[in-house]
Amino acid sequence: MYIYNTNAYKCLSVSCCVNLFYQVGKSFTMLNTVPFFLFLLLFLVGNYRISVAEKAGFVGRNGTQFVLNGERVYLNGFNAYWMMTTAADTASKGRTTVTTALRQASTVGMNVARIWGFNEGDYLPLQISPGSYSEDVFKGLDFVVYEAGRYNIKLIISLVNNFEDFGGRKKYVEWAGLDEPDEFYTNSVVKQFYKNHVKTVLTRKNTITGRAYKEDPTIFSWELINEPRCNDSSGSTILQNWVKEMAGYVKSIDSNHLLEIGLEGFYGESKPERTVYNPGGAVLTGTDFISNNQIPEIDFATIHIYPDSWLPLQSSRTGEQDEFVDNWIGAHIQDCDSIIKKPLLITEFGKSSKFPGFSIEERNKFFKSVYDVIYDSARTGGSCTGGVFWQLTTNRTGLLGDGYEVFMQQGPNTTAKLIAEQSIKLKNLKCPPLVTHSAV
Repeated sequence: MYIYNTNAYKCLSVSCCVNLFYQVGKSFTMLNTVPFFLFLLLFLVGNYRISVAEKAGFVGRNGTQFVLNGERVYLNGFNAYWMMTTAADTASKGRTTVTTALRQASTVGMNVARIWGFNEGDYLPLQISPGSYSEDVFKGLDFVVYEAGRYNIKLIISLVNNFEDFGGRKKYVEWAGLDEPDEFYTNSVVKQFYKNHVKTVLTRKNTITGRAYKEDPTIFSWELINEPRCNDSSGSTILQNWVKEMAGYVKSIDSNHLLEIGLEGFYGESKPERTVYNPGGAVLTGTDFISNNQIPEIDFATIHIYPDSWLPLQSSRTGEQDEFVDNWIGAHIQDCDSIIKKPLLITEFGKSSKFPGFSIEERNKFFKSVYDVIYDSARTGGSCTGGVFWQLTTNRTGLLGDGYEVFMQQGPNTTAKLIAEQSIKLKNLKCPPLVTHSAV
């Protein structure tokens, strides 16, 4: 199924369940027994948890599959971190730029976008100081959410940056009068700053739609932090504890939406034999793909793929990068299929024109290799059912020109054509009916 399906959600109501068990109970003369009522209660609680994860209009999870209104969801999308601040810049007609990008994306069948729901930096900050927000910038985010809904594009919204760009965790640490960036994960004052931001964003009432973000089905999921890393020698424990705490906090506010961490996918101590797939030095980032994603409140896993920057000494023409990409994606699909047992989404991948040997043909070759793996996993019922490339832009100049930008110009050999073909393949994909899994 593609994400545009808006059929009414089909599920057993609680009253139907009660009636069903009443009839079964009568036939087995169990109705007046305590064990029967305990069994009934557990059944209802379990099914309630499943229905919460699959409320009408909200994307949910069934085992390793994304679901919407009881059917599978396949994703083809793009990153556009710039949308909130661009929409807030009304003086330069930024909202027109956002609308153009969403319209172009929709034209080639894309159905999900990943954006920033934060900015603590110097240019058009959303959060100026702890708890102090720019209403104009928030209205920019309101517009993005509203406009994405008009074009049937779901949003993954990240809540803070690991890096200094747009403020990030370093700014939170500075606000608390501290120096060490890793204290973002451990200091009680800093953690409360972050929680306050989470609550502010999730409970924000959109000035255009009148709907709170936490109640808006346009939002696909929340992301705790873009590409978390930790330099401490015990970083895997530090991040694990932080993710547990913050994931629980997000879910205490918003039970409608899915939640992911924002991981790049680096393996850690929980599965040391998998670290051979990491690019050099990644084992020192303090993340652990397996254990981090096994936290119950985390709904799906993510990976990023940047062969040029991760393997700068290997030319894409030697085949070493191609081999790395195949092994990297394959290992994570296997682990999500059999160990984590949750969906996998490739939330960043790209090729930069700033690296030697770049060409549109080379980028298209890379995109196609990623898209083919996604499609093969999806058609066989595997855990990887979508990809989100970095990044979509409409303007070749300015801050958006980071080398990875993709433009939606049409033509026989363009990346836009390749993206459109992937959208069509996923839209036409037919898979067996879903088998209902209990919530994890």
